[in-house]
Amino acid sequence: MTDRVVTAFAPATVSNVACGFDVLGFPMEAPGDCVTVRFTGASGATALVTIDDIVGDDGRLPRDAERNTASVAARAMLEAAGDRRAVALTIRKGLPLSSGLGGSAASAAAAVVAVDALIGARASIETLVHCALIGEGLGAGGAHPDNIAPAICGGFVLVRHPNPPDIIRLPVPAGLTAVVVHPDIEIETARARALLGTSVPLADAVRQWANLGALVHGLHVSDFDLISRSLEDSIAEPRRAPLVPGLAAIKRAASDAGALGSSLSGSGPSIFALCRDRAIADRVAAAMTAAVQRETGVSSQTYVSSISTRGAHVVTA
Repeated sequence: MTDRVVTAFAPATVSNVACGFDVLGFPMEAPGDCVTVRFTGASGATALVTIDDIVGDDGRLPRDAERNTASVAARAMLEAAGDRRAVALTIRKGLPLSSGLGGSAASAAAAVVAVDALIGARASIETLVHCALIGEGLGAGGAHPDNIAPAICGGFVLVRHPNPPDIIRLPVPAGLTAVVVHPDIEIETARARALLGTSVPLADAVRQWANLGALVHGLHVSDFDLISRSLEDSIAEPRRAPLVPGLAAIKRAASDAGALGSSLSGSGPSIFALCRDRAIADRVAAAMTAAVQRETGVSSQTYVSSISTRGAHVVTA
């Protein structure tokens, strides 16, 4: 059916999760990006993928299908399936640009899931992740599986190896709730990664490994105290902190309101906190929102969400 249209949604993701640089991530229930895909009626065309429209980006994202995260991921999905039918995309950005919430990953994940459903490929999770990583790598200055994997798989995940994907689903303790505050500041991922350099002091690495192992164990046994002690980033956050004015004070406000811990979401400027339950999360959200306004002088968007068990999925077909 050449007139069939499929729309998929992919959620915002929190990556790194403090001690899990480039390996830990989880999705939120909302916000997220939507990608709508349709057949164009062409077959065997050189331009397998074109872009009909992009909404919600204020005209900032490339309309050239060779340079857009979602369209590059969509083409990778068609090529993986061996399908030469041309498609066109409409991308609706629900995520702020350069926010640290996995915007490039959400567009790529929604695109591959929508294309997969449109062509009936029934691709494996591994294939979806692989194709989405190809697209996300274009938009974020490198592929980051700790955004893509949770955006597609859902749940709290650990990426042991990105290619071929080796994705481990971690248990989520009952009640665990995330707060994310996004100040109206932009931080380009490539710039934030450049601050990290290419080497890590051994003492910092050992501390990070210990916290990562402890956090994974804490999730398995629902030990909130251990989770709280483990939510510390010894590597990325200390180097990126100057990009977010008042980060220490915002984190202190989260802790004082009852958060288990907090850190930058991805490369920032968004800041996440994990909480024992929704009631505490609501208090933490209010405290963090007030702290962001006080420390940065800019407005912000605040989200409170459970750890979503559902990744990218078809919403209309």
